[in-house]
Amino acid sequence: MEALIKFVQDEFVTTKDFPDFAAGDTITVYYEIREGEKTRTQFFRGVVIQRRGSGSTETFTIRKMSGTVGVERIFPVNLPALQRVEVNKRGKVRRARIFYFRGLTGKKARIKERRFK
Repeated sequence: MEALIKFVQDEFVTTKDFPDFAAGDTITVYYEIREGEKTRTQFFRGVVIQRRGSGSTETFTIRKMSGTVGVERIFPVNLPALQRVEVNKRGKVRRARIFYFRGLTGKKARIKERRFK
């Protein structure tokens, strides 16, 4: 049964091409919001806390600070409303899921930038 589900997901679910990003990266996600009959594009910029799942069920969690309140949002990779993803900064972290980031404030909440050689 799992093989059948995987086959259907691979064949019929369209995948979007987004740039590679991982935990610790700062990204901007542009997505479409429908309000009645009108649609508009809104963006959400923050640090990727985790990527989870695989294939068509993959999701990623982004955290940003809105004033003094932390806001997290989970996006499915194959969400039809997703328009594009921009990678603003590549972060250097040692874990795939940085939940400890929720408890950090001020200068402790900074992530080193990854350098490419």
